[in-house]
Amino acid sequence: MRQLPAISRRVAAAAVSVVLIGGAAACGPEESGGAKGGGADGAPEKGGTLTVLNRAPQKQFDPARLYTSGGGNIPSLVYRTLTTRNRENGAEGTKVVPDLATDTGTPSDDARTWTYKLKDGLKYEDGSPITSADIKYGVERSFAAELSGGAPYLRDWLIGGDSYQGPYKEKKGLDSIETPDAKTIVFKLKKPEGDFPYFATSTQFAPVPKAKDTGAKYAEHPVSSGPYKVVKNVGDGEQMTLERNTNWSEETDKERHAYPDRIEVRSGLSPAVINQRLSTGSGADAAAVTTDTNLGPAELAQVTGDKKLAGRVGTGHFGYTNYLAFNPKVKPFDDPKVRRAVAYAINRTSIVNAAGGSSLAEPATTFLPNQKSFGYTPHDHFPAGDKGNAAKAKELLKEAGHENGLEITLTHSTAQNSETSPEIATAIQAALKEAGITVKLEGLEDNDYEEKVHSVDKQPALFLAHWGADWPSGGPFLAPIFDGRQIVKDGYNFNASRLDDSKVNDEIDEINKITDHDAAARRWGALDKKIGEQALTVPLFHPVYKRLYGKDVKNVVISDWTGVLDVSQVAVK
Repeated sequence: MRQLPAISRRVAAAAVSVVLIGGAAACGPEESGGAKGGGADGAPEKGGTLTVLNRAPQKQFDPARLYTSGGGNIPSLVYRTLTTRNRENGAEGTKVVPDLATDTGTPSDDARTWTYKLKDGLKYEDGSPITSADIKYGVERSFAAELSGGAPYLRDWLIGGDSYQGPYKEKKGLDSIETPDAKTIVFKLKKPEGDFPYFATSTQFAPVPKAKDTGAKYAEHPVSSGPYKVVKNVGDGEQMTLERNTNWSEETDKERHAYPDRIEVRSGLSPAVINQRLSTGSGADAAAVTTDTNLGPAELAQVTGDKKLAGRVGTGHFGYTNYLAFNPKVKPFDDPKVRRAVAYAINRTSIVNAAGGSSLAEPATTFLPNQKSFGYTPHDHFPAGDKGNAAKAKELLKEAGHENGLEITLTHSTAQNSETSPEIATAIQAALKEAGITVKLEGLEDNDYEEKVHSVDKQPALFLAHWGADWPSGGPFLAPIFDGRQIVKDGYNFNASRLDDSKVNDEIDEINKITDHDAAARRWGALDKKIGEQALTVPLFHPVYKRLYGKDVKNVVISDWTGVLDVSQVAVK
């Protein structure tokens, strides 16, 4: 996913949907919460209506335009994909498993070619068969300019993808996607991509029958391949009603359960209203969940004091890091000693408190998230302890010629997001003051902030940043930030340090050839540790998601892929 709000190296719009709406990644629910199987009330049953209460609408519901991790949350009820995320609690949920395909893909030519075979008996909501040609067409329409917004990988990876304009303009289609028969599809890539099975979970790999494609209006009534079909989509996703797809078969889909008969999605609500309705649980709200609204510090304190409410809080961890970003092309951060001094001075205790406390944030010293699937390798090159190491910071500043201290500017957003917001900036300002560094705060409205920090020409010397994973692997985490070939000079750039090290670039290429995820993870962890020595960023904290769910909600599953409750597992009866 990427930076959260989930923006990619090319897309910097309202990204919260990737992780918070579409579903990010997580650990299991806290011990007092529901567990898979329905908890004390017995096994989950079919029936009833699930209500989803959200802040942001499920916009751009077209599978070509969705930018979701693992197929998303609400989207994956309607769209099946070649592969999908394993619908299990905790670390087991970071695994990729087959969905429409019989396996996670067969690689050849050093992972430049990926072949998939479809399962038997796959049908759309109208009973017609799903074919490999439908998946090819679904991928190709994601290249159409009028359906932009999805993840950009295919344009980069597929042979011919960089110039292809989609099936509306180029009827021939992409030669790099072959369908030798109705159940076989082959993808030809420009370079090795061992993580291809993880990307094949995205909705761009959902089948779309060409005869039913209505272009930009397709989202209003997409043809379902999943357990639910869309019967209403109004206000650009603000209100959606899903009902059972009677032609979906659990025999071909071992990941989704489809317990509720009906799902009602209601968006445009404030966080306070959502959490109040979930806690009170009146009427339909007793069987309600949220896929995009956390409990804040004050709400969490209130909930913790109520045993019944505390038992209805799901806890999740998504692969996500909040950090300080340097621009080493400008003084004083062109000097590694100054960057290291800042790293030593950081007081992570005060920063965690500013982010909502230890229940909502965990201190970070590695750029990679602290999960095995990413290749997490514990290290702390500039140990600051809990409160910061001001003495070591002063020593380095003196060596760098700043024995009388230093004055710098920290750019942040004015949005109240507990990540790049004034509270975090103020905590950093106070910590650096102890080391003799005077920090001037530059607060920008969120859109101005995003534009400035991701522009090579306008990029500040020091700013607050964050990055979230498109899937639970080190590749989509490290490459956009540290691969020199991904520096974007005329668009949204995420390699703020402008690192272009041939050894780093070569190692990224070598790891991308590895199709054994555990083996690749170990290499990503080692690379993270090696890059960290340069102090190009200062990791600050990883967020923790705390979300309330209704009193009649059962079978709560929260994986380390999404970090949030998986609606495909929920039962309400």
